[in-house]
Amino acid sequence: MAFNQEYSNFTSIVVTLFFLLCWLKPQGHYALNQNMNHQPPLYHTISVSSLISTNDKSSCNNIVPTSTSNGHSKRKASLRVAHKYGACSSSPQGGNKAETNANLAHEILSHDQARVESIKARLEKFNSNKDLSDTKTTTLPAHRGTDLRTLNYVVEVGLGTPAKQLSLVFDTGSDITWTQCQPCAKSCYQQQQPIFDPSKSTSFSNISCSSPLCSELESATGNSPRCANNSTCVYEINYGDNSFTVGIFGKEKLTLSGGELLENIPFGCGQNNVGLFGATAGLIGLGRDPLSIVSQTAQKYGKVFSYCLPTTKSTSGGYLSFGRSGLNANLQYTQLSTSDDPYYIIQMTAITVGGSPVPISATDLKSDGESIIDSGTVITRLPASIYKPMRDAFKKQMARYKMAQPISIYDTCYDFSNEKEINVPIISFTFGGSNVKVDIPSDGVFYQVNGGVSQVCLAFAEDSVNIFGNSQQQTLEVVYDVAGGKIGFAPNGCT
Repeated sequence: MAFNQEYSNFTSIVVTLFFLLCWLKPQGHYALNQNMNHQPPLYHTISVSSLISTNDKSSCNNIVPTSTSNGHSKRKASLRVAHKYGACSSSPQGGNKAETNANLAHEILSHDQARVESIKARLEKFNSNKDLSDTKTTTLPAHRGTDLRTLNYVVEVGLGTPAKQLSLVFDTGSDITWTQCQPCAKSCYQQQQPIFDPSKSTSFSNISCSSPLCSELESATGNSPRCANNSTCVYEINYGDNSFTVGIFGKEKLTLSGGELLENIPFGCGQNNVGLFGATAGLIGLGRDPLSIVSQTAQKYGKVFSYCLPTTKSTSGGYLSFGRSGLNANLQYTQLSTSDDPYYIIQMTAITVGGSPVPISATDLKSDGESIIDSGTVITRLPASIYKPMRDAFKKQMARYKMAQPISIYDTCYDFSNEKEINVPIISFTFGGSNVKVDIPSDGVFYQVNGGVSQVCLAFAEDSVNIFGNSQQQTLEVVYDVAGGKIGFAPNGCT
């Protein structure tokens, strides 16, 4: 009996100590342990060393992700997506220079702000004109405004017959797909791959000036089409950074991974191209206009496309896929604005930080919560009524860590040089419709500014416009069901 009593007392002491230790643990660890009881985690536990990028390409997997365990094998119409500055990028700009070179990081932020300003200008022009005429072509600005230097995600497509592999940046804020073409009648910038020669493709054809496709160029580009030799349609696209492309508007065959073919896709065959396009051969437009590749393949893929954007540290890449095949069964969908706005827009209804609701008034969320989801904007922008309470809630839960000086568009920065591991509250956005809650992945919380960990900043910024940027979309499966009027999200989309 004495033995049993001592054993009982010992057990009681152990149990008491266990709960006491749990209570005394830092909040971050306590929150993470809640997941053992099937509660959602409230914190990311991040190794500080993981915030430092490397140039190691030895583990890169350059195979298109079509045979992995999460359903990619069912994605028949897919393209591999790589981050232009990532370790596994084939671009000369690769190797994570954006995160290891402070000057380039600052340059990217400058370009990102230029893109945001151009988006605002385009929206302002659109909103000021949309009630003045029923003709869509009059509602768009003369210049599209996109700053192409922020377009960090690249796909390789086969163009023509026989197919020539070309690296194209992709953009949900642009509509026309284009590439540089021979002969360069006036100017071509230097690109990594040989410039496409339509005369050597048996599937290329010009679009005539009388074609309805030619007349639709004004809505897609903001510029009226012109004619060459009184018969061939000529397009012109001007971008917000003074880049431009001018050339023949034609049709061509695109080859995706697995041999999937897209026939007779309208595209720009640029013969006068000037600007900072990097080493890429052009752009693939995923916008809402009737001339975008999404609309032009509607009969085949139902105006549905999806992607997963890899981080700069990813060794397996992401994907861009067309159609419904292989979509995650656990996707949560939010309503997509069905207006004729030039961008994809969803409604933000709440934000939580570390599981706690951020105190934002319903009035502010209704007026400022319309969020453009954009593959080209790097850092998420939020109006002051939303950003400031979110930032303050984040700072309160990160009070144990040493702060660093603000820089550029960032006002909340930390010095983690004396830390090995940090507990970071999970930031979650809730979007309307079915109250879709999207947890921002750990890679989307911070932006590394100076190449080390002495100045790591919260990767959100205050602005007058609400844009859900690509840093916060990284590793998510994002599905644009344009025909169904909804956008879906699921975690861990690239694995």
